Amino acid sequence: MRTALDAVDAGVLARRALAAPDVNAALRTAAAVDVVAAGKAAAPMLRAFLEGSAVSVRRAVGVSADPPAAPLPGVEWHTTAHPVPDGRSMRAAQRLLDVARAGADGDLLVLLLSGGASSIVALPADGLTLADKQRTSQHLLSLGAEIHDLNTVRKHLSAIKGGWLAAASPGATLTLALSDVVGNDLSAIGSGPAVPDPTTFGEALAALDRYGGRAAYPDAVVRRLARGAAGELEETPKPGDPRLGRVAARVIGSARTALGAAGAAAAARGYAVHLVDEPITGEAREAARRLLQYVGRVPRFGDDPSNRGPVVPLCILSAGETTVRTTGTGKGGRNQECALALARGLEALGVPAAAASVGTDGIDGPTDAAGAIVDSTTLARAAAAGIGPPERYLAEHNSYLFFERLEDLIRTGPTGTNVGDLQVILVGSW
Repeated sequence: MRTALDAVDAGVLARRALAAPDVNAALRTAAAVDVVAAGKAAAPMLRAFLEGSAVSVRRAVGVSADPPAAPLPGVEWHTTAHPVPDGRSMRAAQRLLDVARAGADGDLLVLLLSGGASSIVALPADGLTLADKQRTSQHLLSLGAEIHDLNTVRKHLSAIKGGWLAAASPGATLTLALSDVVGNDLSAIGSGPAVPDPTTFGEALAALDRYGGRAAYPDAVVRRLARGAAGELEETPKPGDPRLGRVAARVIGSARTALGAAGAAAAARGYAVHLVDEPITGEAREAARRLLQYVGRVPRFGDDPSNRGPVVPLCILSAGETTVRTTGTGKGGRNQECALALARGLEALGVPAAAASVGTDGIDGPTDAAGAIVDSTTLARAAAAGIGPPERYLAEHNSYLFFERLEDLIRTGPTGTNVGDLQVILVGSW
């Protein structure tokens, strides 16, 4: 897991992107360069840009939920909130729009974007309050809304997301994005402030219907989305919009980057590596069930049916972003819940096995853990400690307490990067 995190070091990836010929050319030919960074990896990305770029920067603004580990000279820094925006998020968003609008034809606005930016930078559209957006985001999160649906709604309640930041700039824009989104859709990373938005008001309204119904949301939110769906409000900038005619964007790192490094490290240690092609999404405990089914499909034994020992230990790697529809009063996160839901299946394999599910940003739900580790002895150790069966903790969404008692939480602290969640399953040895 450490190898995977090292491979998606945000500063390293930003420096590598600067060396690309097209990025270098865009920077050198611009009349002036402004750079703004938003998201959980804003500080290391911005530091790498300022130290690694050969051009001078006119304005530099950074926004994240945590301050930089060390001072960033010449940078205007905003510390805001995640996962629910606050007043600081609004002020930071307004500042980014001000920087964009202050540019001129021939200038370049560089956006260093990473996961978490959707709440870290937030500015309600006309007719909405921050409380409207907060209530909407909180309700969608509590119901386990898929990230695509969550971002579709966010973009249509925002004055900066869904391409509006790029539309505000008279010059060109360049987005360098660290992706925490399944499929690396640039319009979904941070809700796509500087790229065209293919989603619609109608899709946002349908998302409310799927998650609780319109009556569960603020009246102003429902009215805005309904008016937009009826064609009474201007849509977010779409592909082909002339205001976004000089927009460029690229993903500089993703979960696949991390999985590739982890797979190489496992192979070097003698594991047969299998990569789960489909992203791990949906309810965390259901995702765990699908992972166990995948483990069961991977051949583990030799041709001789009498040989019941693994020929080669296996390493199964996957990535994605699950959800948790909370109903209990417990404490945990989607990675801890996914790990706990694997416990009984790992024991049933009948061979040594271990698994971990970890958020690459070092944060799993409202906890101080990044995730948890579970193995084929977890249930026996829990029973011996009088902790009780995992099903009880899953029913209460209290996975944190289960793993805390076993001392099997994974704590990394904020990592300064974010490419979603990773799962590692080792079968036959660890």
